Amino acid sequence: MKVIDAHIHFSDIKSFHHTAEELSFVDYSYDGHQKEFQNANVVLSIAMGLTETDNMGFPDYEARTPMGIDLEVKVPANIVYCAGINPYDLNEEALERLEEDLQKPAVVGIKIYLGYYPFYAYDEVYEPVYALAEKYGVPVVFHTGDTYSERGLLKYSHPLAIDEVAVKHRNINFMMAHFGDPWTLTGAEIIYKNPNVYADLSGLIVGTEKELKKHSEGRFLDHLRHALVFADSYDKLLFGTDWPLAPVGPYIEFIKELIPGEHHEDVFYNTAIKVFPKIKPFLP
Repeated sequence: MKVIDAHIHFSDIKSFHHTAEELSFVDYSYDGHQKEFQNANVVLSIAMGLTETDNMGFPDYEARTPMGIDLEVKVPANIVYCAGINPYDLNEEALERLEEDLQKPAVVGIKIYLGYYPFYAYDEVYEPVYALAEKYGVPVVFHTGDTYSERGLLKYSHPLAIDEVAVKHRNINFMMAHFGDPWTLTGAEIIYKNPNVYADLSGLIVGTEKELKKHSEGRFLDHLRHALVFADSYDKLLFGTDWPLAPVGPYIEFIKELIPGEHHEDVFYNTAIKVFPKIKPFLP
């Protein structure tokens, strides 16, 4: 089965390097990505644009919109990305830069970091971003749920706020990263109610294959299993790892156990093409 990973990272972020070295033990590099993803038959990865400065670290209020991917100078041909948004840098010049990026083939969407930046999804600051998303026919990906940084503010990343944006902007597809975890029942209702909202299943567990196996047993994921059944919307779900937070091969097996087999082709491949139409030329 061919796989599209709809949520990875390829940015030079200190916390990602630390996670790769101390928790997930993946080779967070160009060569590491190519070897690991090829072995798992992942034919394309969608990275989330993200940068940080030395002054603050992510979430970085001084990062330049649009944020890109800067782990290494050379970017693999099988990685495309979503341009990252810093709401503190959304003046006219920043919006012009964003529009220029959206005209590049490898820029396939927009990423908004709810919770990391203290603005709700429906804040007026993002309206020009949504206008560009509609103009260029690209989806908007929201971080939802728990934040990886303790400096994040969780009230801004609760998935309920997505409902208002989805209703207001019916011509844009939105994707909730991480299914709103731990508020997965709310996330389930949002994708069930709104035809233009999807969710990825990335970043549910951070760590090694051992951690994935440990947490797939017992009651740790009961809330997620409940939400998946409650939503009954497997055609609205996309596979993602949040690499380097977890190794890709074991994470594929982890998600396979959560999703009924008859929906694997959609979750692991087909729905990503529907949500991110610009990726078609990059597929083998």
